[in-house]
Amino acid sequence: MKDHPKIRPDSLVVAAGRDHTPGAPLNVPLVPASNFVRGGSREYVRGDGTATWDALEAIIGGLEGGDAVVFSSGMAAIASVFEQLATGAIVALPDECYQGTVGLAEEGERKGRWTVRRIAVEDTEEWIQACGDADLIWLESPSNPLLRIADVAAICAAPRKSGALLAVDNTFATPLNQRPLELGADFSVQSATKYIGGHSDLLAGIVTSRTPELLAGLRRTRVLTGATLGALEAYLAVRGVRTMALRLERAQHSAMLLATRLEAHPLVSKTRYPGLASHPGHELARRQLGGFGTVISFDVKGGAAEADAFCANAGLIQLATSLGAVESIMERRAAVHGQEHLPPSMIRLSVGIENPEDLWEDLDQALRKGAGQAPG
Repeated sequence: MKDHPKIRPDSLVVAAGRDHTPGAPLNVPLVPASNFVRGGSREYVRGDGTATWDALEAIIGGLEGGDAVVFSSGMAAIASVFEQLATGAIVALPDECYQGTVGLAEEGERKGRWTVRRIAVEDTEEWIQACGDADLIWLESPSNPLLRIADVAAICAAPRKSGALLAVDNTFATPLNQRPLELGADFSVQSATKYIGGHSDLLAGIVTSRTPELLAGLRRTRVLTGATLGALEAYLAVRGVRTMALRLERAQHSAMLLATRLEAHPLVSKTRYPGLASHPGHELARRQLGGFGTVISFDVKGGAAEADAFCANAGLIQLATSLGAVESIMERRAAVHGQEHLPPSMIRLSVGIENPEDLWEDLDQALRKGAGQAPG
């Protein structure tokens, strides 16, 4: 980042995006304005943004090593990248990724806008081959919700078709653990609803790039589609990101502890977490990521009934969709529309910042009660 070129990321999230003018408010204020008095640098929010937008873009751009463009949601951010494609493009998409991305890609294919090619997350050779003929290479690592690991560095380094774009959904990793632009990606995309906001109280998305032409295209798309970030959401995202490094550090530590214990639990048949030595992508994750993240997926022994009973008996951990927040959240993912193909007893757990021993006691008692209550 220009005004803080040497400080570390966990300091940057606190220091960046502030107005250092004498007498200015220490914290970036909420700016609830849709338009501005003519004669200055801003006229209308949809195109010109606010000082709160500027702060959020400065923080995330500084973390990612590029310039950031904020959007009204993670889906709006994802769609803005797809909007840069010409009709007839070829899109290489992981065989497992965020279902909103899949839905968008499939809808565009139905309308004849592009052709979608699905590639296994871990199949580095096929991804490298796709770089030679696809117009958009879309990576997601760790993947949602099975936490598979792609070799982002190797794929980013592969020769690409002229004009091809490479984007990485960085939501699960966060820019504190992975910086795709430094590896050679054109776009780093994330849902700021998750770790950046961190409090389950906003919708926002961010795309970061280093290429002026691509940034101009993203901003043009934001204006033309009206995918602009609200004033309150921008303020909450800035306030939330200030503590992201601390929240992530705490939750990752707890996630490692919980994943280790879940792996050994007699009522859990499989545990997926990149920090476990048993994870197929563990060594790659260890080399590629600054941390293993806060999401664990695990299969309750039995089936859907046992998993549903487990969820019903949890007390501290909330049953809800989403992740990356201060509170721990879980759900049986195969019960979510569009996710029926997943293992029926698989739980996706996003670990929050509660005391890890309290979280473990809640998981253990819910597993044992669930096993006793499931039919059969």
